[in-house]
Amino acid sequence: MQKHTITAIICLVGALAAAAIAGASFLSMRKPDVIVRGPGVTEVKMLSDWFPGIKGTAGDTEVYVMKGADDGESMLVLGGTHPNEPAAHLAAILLIENAIPKTGTLYVIPRANNSAFTANDPQEGAPQSYAIETPSGPRWFRYGSRATNPIDQWPDPNVYIHASSGQSLSGSETRNLNRAYPGRPDGTFTEKVAFGIVQLIKQQNVTITVDLHEASPEYPVINAIVAHPKAMQLASDTVLGLEMQDIKISLEPSPVNLRGLTHRELGDFTNTLPLLMETANASQGRLRGRTDAALVLTGKDKWYVRAAKLGRLYVPYDEKGHPIEERVGRHVTAIGEILNSWNLENPDKPIEIENLPGYEDLQTKGVGAFLLPLPAK
Repeated sequence: MQKHTITAIICLVGALAAAAIAGASFLSMRKPDVIVRGPGVTEVKMLSDWFPGIKGTAGDTEVYVMKGADDGESMLVLGGTHPNEPAAHLAAILLIENAIPKTGTLYVIPRANNSAFTANDPQEGAPQSYAIETPSGPRWFRYGSRATNPIDQWPDPNVYIHASSGQSLSGSETRNLNRAYPGRPDGTFTEKVAFGIVQLIKQQNVTITVDLHEASPEYPVINAIVAHPKAMQLASDTVLGLEMQDIKISLEPSPVNLRGLTHRELGDFTNTLPLLMETANASQGRLRGRTDAALVLTGKDKWYVRAAKLGRLYVPYDEKGHPIEERVGRHVTAIGEILNSWNLENPDKPIEIENLPGYEDLQTKGVGAFLLPLPAK
């Protein structure tokens, strides 16, 4: 056998081995993280129970129902709209594994865009997963993509036209769940997921909807609550309550000229009071250095420290960074304050939820202290 033939065979075998390893790694992302059913969970349903059009697809996702002993109003919390925003996903999981409703019903969707958890954003160098240390060992979670996996929806158009408003956006936004509301039953894969969430809200007459997010430190809407006009009073009261706890947060009105987002479309097309919350996540930003699990968890990045000194950021940023405990704590504490504000104004229609992890406890004990042990295999 000639030397060049042997070389070609060796290269081919190497390429096949690399493809097999990469393929196995890619397929492993389709296996969902384990979420432990907490003491307050009364039922686990699927989004397709409200919209059968997504049944059996990667768009179908778990809905954790937590019903109190007494009737009352209801709240829906969306985590994982953008799976590369880990504090949103983890905050939703903490609710599932800890919260105990006493009055009213809490609905939690931890993987709102389930498909987007099965892929990474190309060319971003982001980790596929990260670990949270707990007393019983590490718990692993996916770090996914901002957009629906192209395996489930492709190709992107050159221009994405938002169906109900006619607004033109970049073609890649067609796979962004938070540009797809109110969705369509016969629309794209992503629009069908949005439509399913809207059907849940309408059929269950959900009182308050909270969509959890994170943003890059150079993004102007950060450490903020964005509210639809009809939810502005609730948001204002919440901001005041958080400020009294020394949690600085800004209040932003939902813009009328940017469509497809929860805080605009859910307010326009349903009776719910929609709020969206943002925290500061360096692993999303464009000014970051190495993007690894450490950056996801600690929020420490020397390039953002330099950018802050140059006045390029919209959030304070120093060597302490913005760790996952702070970001999850802001979300969970804000949800508690939303409930407090609602109950003060509506004592005859309460939503009472106990056992929410406190902000200071999350800072001192860490997120892992509030994650339940995984069930034995």
